[in-house]
Amino acid sequence: MQAIVNKLANLSGKGVTIIIGGRDSVAAVEKVGVEDKMSHISIGGGASLELVEGKVLFGVAALDEVVAPVAA
Repeated sequence: MQAIVNKLANLSGKGVTIIIGGRDSVAAVEKVGVEDKMSHISIGGGASLELVEGKVLFGVAALDEVVAPVAA
């Protein structure tokens, strides 16, 4: 596990976008202490994967439908 996390941190340092999704994956990254090297960290593993896949997330879609208040 530590070798994989360190490899991801190394790749991130080379400009590769690294997205960590899921509680156990986040815990592994935090245990190694390289969370600051990751591009994005989310404990919402399934939702993170769906977002990366381009699927519509219902909560995000609902926010998109909200009309912004008009400034006075």
